[in-house]
Amino acid sequence: MENPERKWLVKEVSDPEKAGTLAAELGIDRVLAELLVQRGVETFEQARGFFRPSLEDLHDPFLMKDMDLAVERLHKAITGGEKILVYGDYDVDGTTAVAQVYSFIKRFTPKVAFYIPDRYDEGYGLSYKGLDWAQKNGVNLVITLDCGIKAIDKVEYARELGIDVIVCDHHLPEDVLPAAVAVLDPKREDCHYPFDDLCGCGVGFKFVQGYVQRYNLDASILEPLLDLQVVSIASDLVSMTGENRILAHFGLKRLNENPRKGLLAMINLAKLEEGHIVIDDIVFKIGPRINAAGRMESGRLAVELLTATDDRTAFRIGEEINNRNNERKSIDREITQEALEMVESGNALETENVTIVYNPKWNKGVVGIVASRLVEAYYKPTVVLTKSNGFVTGSARSVPGFDLYASIESCADILENFGGHVYAAGLTMKEENLPEFCRRMNRFVSGNITTEELTPVVEIDARLDFSQITPKFTRILKQFQPFGPGNSNPVFLTEDVYDAGGGRKVGAGGVHLKLDLMQEQQPYRQIAAIGFNMSEYYDHIKAGNPIDICYSIVENFYRGSSTVQLRLKDMRERDDLI
Repeated sequence: MENPERKWLVKEVSDPEKAGTLAAELGIDRVLAELLVQRGVETFEQARGFFRPSLEDLHDPFLMKDMDLAVERLHKAITGGEKILVYGDYDVDGTTAVAQVYSFIKRFTPKVAFYIPDRYDEGYGLSYKGLDWAQKNGVNLVITLDCGIKAIDKVEYARELGIDVIVCDHHLPEDVLPAAVAVLDPKREDCHYPFDDLCGCGVGFKFVQGYVQRYNLDASILEPLLDLQVVSIASDLVSMTGENRILAHFGLKRLNENPRKGLLAMINLAKLEEGHIVIDDIVFKIGPRINAAGRMESGRLAVELLTATDDRTAFRIGEEINNRNNERKSIDREITQEALEMVESGNALETENVTIVYNPKWNKGVVGIVASRLVEAYYKPTVVLTKSNGFVTGSARSVPGFDLYASIESCADILENFGGHVYAAGLTMKEENLPEFCRRMNRFVSGNITTEELTPVVEIDARLDFSQITPKFTRILKQFQPFGPGNSNPVFLTEDVYDAGGGRKVGAGGVHLKLDLMQEQQPYRQIAAIGFNMSEYYDHIKAGNPIDICYSIVENFYRGSSTVQLRLKDMRERDDLI
């Protein structure tokens, strides 16, 4: 299986004059000024706001439609001694949101519980079973987090049971909203909140921030919630701009200086350096572990971890989740291999414009991960399906630029339910509708996807010489963090580099490359580099041949010391260049 050939696209400098002025005003390398202009930072004042985020710049929560209703209903429940149930999805965004709102409400009343639906038994979102549990336990108010925007029938059912519902969600609503007491969702058509890309945990944060503001509470009680914010923002891959960037900045600070006990347990179990956690650590180490609880067993475990108040409990639950994650990794590897073989041997349901694979025995909890792996392998929209509770169910993932949600929405009449975002979605259908679903998906994708969207692209922010990678350059670049969609770690292009002689294959099976690179023009400067899954270039590099590289600059912490390392995105042999 060959990875598709990637196209290198070097971004043009949109306004050289502006970049030049900004570089002079800030006293920084011109390349860094160009990166700022690319991010819409064009003046000294904007640069100050970018490099020094402030919690003062968060928007007024009451700009969100229904916030006043939500806050007043919660206050009535707290002061009236009503039973409150905090209900959320089983992924990282849902469980962090539940942990956050539950622990906040617990400060004011003992009459609060939380509920995470079972992925296998109840599926995504608000469930009848969950509402029955709420009624049986005397609950008067249910607060949904990271779900509920489409739960029109369920909210109606809750009303019949005498239960009020506050919906806090960030998914796209349908034309009709649920008849809840309040519906907080910045993506509502009639909501003019200035930032609409909050994650579910972010909407929950605005809710509790609104409560603090309305009832003149000390704003410092929100600070312990910030570590949950950054874990959710990073894991849910929402944009790292606007309010998300502010929340993530202070969340990282909290995660590094004073994390809650459950997250500290995760940091230790993932063998991360305390005090040096970056977004990538959350995306690749902390987030997947929290997610594993809901994938392999129950998301309740994740909330118990994130609300643990003593070290022993946190470590015990953390270890259990860590074991689940190891189990998840082994299942995910196995299913990925089976799915790849299915495509290669022509046994997939569809491979023309979209990859669709189905095996009723696959574990429902890992199909999303497998879909992402297939997108990496074949670079086309992908749907991975299994069977659960008598229905075909699964996850879909897209390629950059293509609206996958729209393609699934075009099959709405043959689906039992579906939900998600532009690039990731979940769906359920009757088995007899599967052939028609495949036909329609193939037709929709072929009619709407462009050749450009089917070509993997390495977007390069700027050309760079090794001589420019000075301590000052890397220090300022570090302040561009936290990185994420909309503010990604810049990708640089350096041409005509070669290995100083110590290059070697590393990792299980020798699939990765560890190099010490030098640039032809400055043969005395060596920079360490790592290329994941790039061992096919080993012989070419070992023979002393020059290469061109695309990379991000990262800080590598090991046993207390920090070094600069290039994380290679792609490389080309120079004689391949036209």
